[in-house]
Amino acid sequence: MARAKTRVQTPLADILDERTRPAILYERLTDNKVRCFACGHRCVILDGLRGICQVRFNQGGTLYAPWGYVGPLQLDPTEKKPFFHLLPGSKTLTFGMLGCDYHCPYCQNWLTSQTLRDPAAGLGIEIVDVRPEELVRLARRYGAAVVGSSYNEPLITAEWAVDIFRLAREAGLKTVFVSNGNATPEVLAYLRPWLDGYKIDLKSMSAKNYRQLGGKLENVLDTIRRAWEVGFWVEVVTLVVPGWNDSDAELRDAARFIASVSPDIPWHVTAFHKDYRMTEPEDTGPADLIRAAEIGLAEGLRFVYAGNLPGLVGPFENTYCPGCRALLIERYGFKVRHNRLGPDGKCPECGTTIPGIWH
Repeated sequence: MARAKTRVQTPLADILDERTRPAILYERLTDNKVRCFACGHRCVILDGLRGICQVRFNQGGTLYAPWGYVGPLQLDPTEKKPFFHLLPGSKTLTFGMLGCDYHCPYCQNWLTSQTLRDPAAGLGIEIVDVRPEELVRLARRYGAAVVGSSYNEPLITAEWAVDIFRLAREAGLKTVFVSNGNATPEVLAYLRPWLDGYKIDLKSMSAKNYRQLGGKLENVLDTIRRAWEVGFWVEVVTLVVPGWNDSDAELRDAARFIASVSPDIPWHVTAFHKDYRMTEPEDTGPADLIRAAEIGLAEGLRFVYAGNLPGLVGPFENTYCPGCRALLIERYGFKVRHNRLGPDGKCPECGTTIPGIWH
């Protein structure tokens, strides 16, 4: 694959603006204004200006969206996304672009997501010009069963992802988003024919906390409901941050909400560690994750997982049958040690069907 690397030496926004195409996820308004609906902000953007994400911009009454490059590009375990009920033990070719519609102070991908907001983030960033068919060829060459959009917020680069996913589907690959869930009904409808799995961050059950991140809680709750209803395979992740979202009451509210949509949605409670601008809370310990996972089970969720602390969270890395409690998938971190589920997704002990994508 030909790779034309571009090291950022001129203003990064100018370099990214050259790698765009007319967007699909918007509507034209009067006076050359546009309304973008790639994410829940629904930015009304005047001619010559950018949306909150900084990478979608209005030029002459046409909205332009990123296309034709990647920043991060990695071959990851699918469990790292994390998807535990989607082709366990497989690999995912994961690509990212730049930019985000949130500004989370604990972002672990801030070098890519906050590039156009934080001058420190753009230093040394490299982008690679690439075409969708080249990414699909890479996925097949290296044995990936899944192609995923991550590292920045994929909703704001959804047109690029769909152009890749169309070809990935033709090649027999599954496709996934790793997203903050700040979606709209329009973008979910646009993605539905081409996207299999949707990982959604439920960062907090507090509207105030979401405002600190630049989002709205109700948008994310609506996305979880809609994504499940229209048929995406959904897994939900909550990063448990001590003193910020880790009270029993808030964790219980999160679990109850997910269970109200479906008790079959896997809930991952994962460990916070100091990063970017959030350096005050202590790192999340194993006892905190086990407490959160036990709350999830008590509220009726059938599949609760504790992540980022391999070997320290008891049974909460594994998948058990909700019918007979047989151990079905044994894991250590992102590694699948043993998988007893066949392609039909049925428990070999009692025949209970385990929800997910298994073949």
